[in-house]
Amino acid sequence: MKAMIIEKYGKNSPLVMAERPMPSIGEHDVLVEIHAASLNPIDFKIKEGKVKFLLKYKFPLVLGNDFSGVVVQTGGSVSAFKPGDQVYGRPRKNRIGTLAEYIAVHEDDLSLMPQNLSFDEAASIPLVGLTAYQAFTDILKLRKGQKILIHAGAGGVGTFAIQLAKEMGAFVATTASDKGYELVKSLGADRIVNYRKEKVEDLLAGYDAVFDTLGGDALEKSFRILKEGGQVVSISGVPNAAFGKEQQLGWIKTALLALVSRRITALAKKSRTSYRYLFMKPSGAQLSLLKERIESGRIKPVVDKVFRLEDAGQALRYLEGGSAKGKVVIRIRPSE
Repeated sequence: MKAMIIEKYGKNSPLVMAERPMPSIGEHDVLVEIHAASLNPIDFKIKEGKVKFLLKYKFPLVLGNDFSGVVVQTGGSVSAFKPGDQVYGRPRKNRIGTLAEYIAVHEDDLSLMPQNLSFDEAASIPLVGLTAYQAFTDILKLRKGQKILIHAGAGGVGTFAIQLAKEMGAFVATTASDKGYELVKSLGADRIVNYRKEKVEDLLAGYDAVFDTLGGDALEKSFRILKEGGQVVSISGVPNAAFGKEQQLGWIKTALLALVSRRITALAKKSRTSYRYLFMKPSGAQLSLLKERIESGRIKPVVDKVFRLEDAGQALRYLEGGSAKGKVVIRIRPSE
């Protein structure tokens, strides 16, 4: 099968087309013919070796972390799926590789895809959808009437997160540039802060939660807008000791995380708030819940551009450039 691979870590390590063996499947696996995949910041972070402290891969490595496609074969113990089913999913972290014609996925990481979406649209959902859902439901316990700031609302995660938070009844503030203003407004954002001209810490106060997708200064300033007892969930900040313990990384790595996150820990303590680093987990069951919201029209995918598989390197550079509004999709099969 055709796949886009890297041979080593590095910012300039090229994505190249290669022939790879067809995946084999186990008792609980599903073989999927991939029709589309989407790119996410985790892809260029993996490529550049920025997450090898947490995730280690062997080379050659097929990149890609979510997809949509059609089931072609199922393992002997699989009963929820059959050949011909249209599905979408986020494979578990040791089985990534969606920039390819086929992938073998554990049945628990898979769901039937929303019937009202194209393959391109469905492929844009799994990683960002699960990330936002787990942040709001599993960690923040977001409730109707609460106030949340979502950083970078026009980005891939942000466009989904705004819609989900609104669907859950929250008051949503977000950051965006002039170019992203109309998009985030159309998604339901109640308060839009132009990050090029305004400072969130000067304009917002008394918030219950912050969903941080940027890290750095944006994360640090987030603690200033929270009320006492508020929460920050970050997918781009530094993992802390609590994360190390949760992931069972061992005492050495956990101690290192405590060291590198000490500034964030101090900011949370000073503001009497809490901080969590989110490492999203695959879940077919949660994708099924999102499927219902999408089919009802309450949440819609936002796709910025669609690239061909052979242009995945160009697509990844476009995503890393930071100008994408919504998701960047790779169309694997052009027959759609």
